[in-house]
Amino acid sequence: MSVPEQLRAVDTLVERLKTALAEKNWEELSRLNEKVKPTIEPVMTALEAGELRPEPVRERLATLQTFCDRANISAKEAKAEAQQALKGVNQNRSAAKAYQNVSSNPPK
Repeated sequence: MSVPEQLRAVDTLVERLKTALAEKNWEELSRLNEKVKPTIEPVMTALEAGELRPEPVRERLATLQTFCDRANISAKEAKAEAQQALKGVNQNRSAAKAYQNVSSNPPK
């Protein structure tokens, strides 16, 4: 039994999300996120028309939701890591500036 085109599109999207998430490719994840709704709409239309069985649709939507959730969590973690790194850079910059001020203005 072949997989209907609408479900193959969801499977392809999930695989691409999986790859982008594994590579932490945020640009690709963002681009793929924009494809979720246009990929799901034909599935829901076919389901409502009775062209697809509910169980395969439910399984794929659950898998897609899982990867979208993982991508959101990973993106938030990456953002927090970047903010911490930036905070560290700013602290180092402040310390260097303070040292420069002290070393260039000897006590009188």
